[in-house]
Amino acid sequence: MDITDIFSIPLFRNFTKEMQKEVLERLEYRIDEYPKGEVVATQGTVCKYLHLLLKGKLNVDVIDVSGNEVRVETIRAPRSFATPHIFAEKNFFPATFTVVEEVTLLRATRESVFALMNSMPQFLQNFLCESMGCNKCTLTRLRVLTFRSIRARFVYYLFSHMKEDSDTIELDEHNLVQLAEYLGITRPALSKEIKKLVDEGNISFSHRKVKILNKKALSHML
Repeated sequence: MDITDIFSIPLFRNFTKEMQKEVLERLEYRIDEYPKGEVVATQGTVCKYLHLLLKGKLNVDVIDVSGNEVRVETIRAPRSFATPHIFAEKNFFPATFTVVEEVTLLRATRESVFALMNSMPQFLQNFLCESMGCNKCTLTRLRVLTFRSIRARFVYYLFSHMKEDSDTIELDEHNLVQLAEYLGITRPALSKEIKKLVDEGNISFSHRKVKILNKKALSHML
């Protein structure tokens, strides 16, 4: 694995060649590989390093207050994860990260990361932006649960996962059972609501892909 792959991660966005060279010289790190099914970090354990996923895919699951395991998302390389928790006062992993496809993971020491922040304002800015993205994921999950109806929870989920240039949402992070758990409802209830939305002409649903057909109508459901 080429260590320079880290520069395709948003955490190192807009780095010049000189800045990249400084990172490679000053960052203290180790690289580990994990097979499918291996847990690379467990919810509630201490986060001591900056984690950079160089290769592979991880499922991100949390145990909620009821003791249920809920799929939050699936993350793919290249990217960082659990970014803000390295410097948090209670620096515990917020979720369990399990290998879906063989993973190559770089762990950088907190001390060397902090030193780079002090000398490279661009790195500090990128770190703060990435941390905000991690917090947004948490807030989205909490926002979902504020809606009382099954329909509103599902519609909000669709809107929060839409991309700017597409009206199709791929449910590759969750199957229906996992999505129901994420939304805090039962799978039969979710399936029934999806069927209603399809019959009403608001969405189409096929092969874990949802296409928005009537965005205005869906917006009024929130």
